[in-house]
Amino acid sequence: MADSLPSTSHRELTFENGSAIGLSHRWHKGQYCTILTKAGIVGCGIYALDTPAEFGQAIAIAKGTPSNPLCEPEDLYDAKIVGVTPRASELGIEIGMTGKQAVELMLQAELD
Repeated sequence: MADSLPSTSHRELTFENGSAIGLSHRWHKGQYCTILTKAGIVGCGIYALDTPAEFGQAIAIAKGTPSNPLCEPEDLYDAKIVGVTPRASELGIEIGMTGKQAVELMLQAELD
């Protein structure tokens, strides 16, 4: 059996407060997804928060489960945020809100 390459896809996603880029990456027994906004990232639990926090980046993560993994960016819409960087918190993003709510706040963010 020939080895197959991992897959990646991206597409524009439209929200009330603007547009973002949705990304999905998959490989053998693994995957992750991201919504990239002008102010930061809403992503799945594969992201660690310590390094982006050190660099002042706005990152909010949601966590899937083995039985319900987060594979496509749209899977983040209803997923609950379980971790945020200090910059994401400054934008009003809180643990327990949905990924879609976090994206909307990032799209409203004032950039310095």
